[in-house]
Amino acid sequence: MPTLQQAPIKSLRPTQLTIGFIEVEAKRRHLAALSPKGQQKFLESHPMPVVIGPGKKLYITDHHHLARAALEAGVGNGFFTVDADFGSHGLEEFWQKMDEHSWVHPLDQNGVRHHYACIPNQLNQLIDDVYRSLAGFVRDAGGYEKTRTAFAEFIWADFFRRNIAIEDVKSDFHGAVDHAQRLARGPLAKGIPGFKE
Repeated sequence: MPTLQQAPIKSLRPTQLTIGFIEVEAKRRHLAALSPKGQQKFLESHPMPVVIGPGKKLYITDHHHLARAALEAGVGNGFFTVDADFGSHGLEEFWQKMDEHSWVHPLDQNGVRHHYACIPNQLNQLIDDVYRSLAGFVRDAGGYEKTRTAFAEFIWADFFRRNIAIEDVKSDFHGAVDHAQRLARGPLAKGIPGFKE
């Protein structure tokens, strides 16, 4: 079992461009309602997987929403486990190794791929993709299963992006969640990681 370690939340580096701000806000409210001890206990039970990169910097490969929410809730330290140490590699080789392991996702809020250099260095620089929030809320409501498949929520977000108009998501988010839940259980979603039969 990997060793649990602590690090300042603000020192963690993202491996993607986007998060869903609605989902972040829900997680921030949850953390803010806890005592400092409760916050630490919660974060300890939800460790962030990291890869050590050049300069011994910590790159998180999952739980970006939780990390950003903790940052916004004023939580100082988070817990992490190390999946790999690529600290001896140069930056270009580091990102290639990350891509080989499916630990980086440089797609923007429109599903367009960017160079690794466009990935921000800080959690507070991530941009909003409302479809990421939609995917997170649908998962939490039981629309699909949480899966170990890398970046499965991005796949669901892109599926919803193609099937639900942005105007509908922005004008009635909860209505869009209901619509997305129906889509997630329908024939068009078969084959997406986490699909429920």
